[in-house]
Amino acid sequence: MHPLHELTLTDLRRRTSIKWTMHDPDVIPMFVAEMDVPLAEPVARALSDAVTRGDTGYPQPRVYAEALADFAADRWGWTGLDPARTLAVADVMVGIEEVLRLTGAADVPVIVNPPVYQPFFDAVGHVGRPLVEVPLGDDGRLDLGALAATFAQRPGATYLLCSPHNPTAVVHAAEELGAVARLAHEHRVRVVVDEIHAPLAPVSIDDDAFVPYLSVDGTDDAYAVLSASKAFNLAGAKAAVVAGGAATADEIASVPEIVSHGPSHLGTIAHVAALTEGRDWLDALQSDIAGNRALLGELVAEHLPRAGLLAGPGTYTGWLDLRPYDLGADPAATLLESARVALAPGLAFGGSSGVGDGRARLTYATPPDVLREALARLGAVLD
Repeated sequence: MHPLHELTLTDLRRRTSIKWTMHDPDVIPMFVAEMDVPLAEPVARALSDAVTRGDTGYPQPRVYAEALADFAADRWGWTGLDPARTLAVADVMVGIEEVLRLTGAADVPVIVNPPVYQPFFDAVGHVGRPLVEVPLGDDGRLDLGALAATFAQRPGATYLLCSPHNPTAVVHAAEELGAVARLAHEHRVRVVVDEIHAPLAPVSIDDDAFVPYLSVDGTDDAYAVLSASKAFNLAGAKAAVVAGGAATADEIASVPEIVSHGPSHLGTIAHVAALTEGRDWLDALQSDIAGNRALLGELVAEHLPRAGLLAGPGTYTGWLDLRPYDLGADPAATLLESARVALAPGLAFGGSSGVGDGRARLTYATPPDVLREALARLGAVLD
């Protein structure tokens, strides 16, 4: 089983998602975090069976939380995900906005770490809270010293963390997360963690193994937002779960019941099937992504030797530093026109800090031949 080897570029161009319809047909799209894989067979079967039954009514939200709790216990050894302290939401960003409303008033700042997933900036603005940027270090990891200083200056703030981190794909180590929890407790900072990429991260007991934030000591008032959508390519089948620490039950209970109507029934069916029956497929996918990650490193060295690359094991995104090629602040715009490869503009991830200037994000969860063609196109323009 090799999910990333099963489709051709011709197959993929028949798709109608935004990835394959935003640009002209000669463009190779690598700008959105969407994988070029067929659905896992258990997921496809569950959806097909539901449609055959006419099972297209309202969702039962509790079943997703229960499936996620079982997955977390088996995959990560985390037994603390209590379905009674969860909230069903349409997707991770909707969940983040709901939690940002719970964890601070309109004048309480939200701290983020650019470069970071671009909708973080929009979400903070949408709930009407001020934004504070604490950039990552040059290695793509958390700058704990800068975080400590910022927490001390803004006690009572909310910290919106991406774990694993998008776009650098860094997997935050247990020691880093423990330090965050201690700092947050000291300065009364509420922590909200986007863990959508977690199922794609390694599960082995080493420095790169994913650690659920709520499994760390001192996270009783924190939240994590999780979904199977990224690991199983289910962005179009909406469903996600907000999980709270031990002290969050009253806050979760205060959220209007209408919020739980956000996930679709078909989305819930698909995600539950993925979490309960799709683990062998996920193992195969992780192996394919690791192979593509190694291939990406080789191709960047061959075709873009002056570029910097951060591509950690946390997911399938690579962060390209193209400043040595003097393409200006937005190299993605230039390369779309000249190389016919669509990358995600780094500017969108950098906020006002400037850490996205001259950079671009590349998603490499695609058949190896497509990845080779994309890097060859970039190299031909930049050589």
